[in-house]
Amino acid sequence: MEIIELPIEFEFNGEKNVIYPSLIRMENELTLVDTGYANFLPLIEKEILKNGYVMKQLKNIIITHYDDDHIGSLYDFKENYPWTQVIASETEAKYISGEAKSERLVQAEEMQEDLPKEEQEFGKWFIQQLKNLKPVAIDEKVQDGDMILNNQCQVIATPGHTSGHISLFFPNLESVITGDAAVLENHGLAIANPHFCLNLEKAEQSLNRIKQLNAKNYYCYHGGKITR
Repeated sequence: MEIIELPIEFEFNGEKNVIYPSLIRMENELTLVDTGYANFLPLIEKEILKNGYVMKQLKNIIITHYDDDHIGSLYDFKENYPWTQVIASETEAKYISGEAKSERLVQAEEMQEDLPKEEQEFGKWFIQQLKNLKPVAIDEKVQDGDMILNNQCQVIATPGHTSGHISLFFPNLESVITGDAAVLENHGLAIANPHFCLNLEKAEQSLNRIKQLNAKNYYCYHGGKITR
């Protein structure tokens, strides 16, 4: 078993950006963690193929939370590879599947009225991006402490950024996939976008929780891998 970083480079607002979805290999089966923005399927496919794998090996997709940079291409993955099992927390499942209006959309709409004039156009664009997300049914709903992937991976509830956010702990690899429970900043782990956390106090508790796992490797979606 191993965890492979998939650095996805793209341009946004004239600036170069990188996100780091994770690929988990267990023998001949692959599990992808988070799917990038909308239309990122070809970029992620390219990285998977570059690592010597083929897409028919993809068995699972785990979603840490419902933000558009994490589930933007989930619908495309499911359409192209319908055999994949989509895994998410029970809380996030209702937002990803469209059963409930996402907390982030509610937040964005409430913030829109108070944005400075120069930011209102971007706010409208962001709201539309969230509304454009296509719902995807969740095949397996998980909770804190559940063991998945042949009991090699423990689900860690890390609410704060969103209410049902999860991270993934691999005891045998001494590794954590953080999602947005932590980002790599200044050579250390920090809270991702604290201004947009739905509950900053819980986000701080979640960051401390994954730090207390004392893992050797932390795979951050924003910032990449840190080895302690």
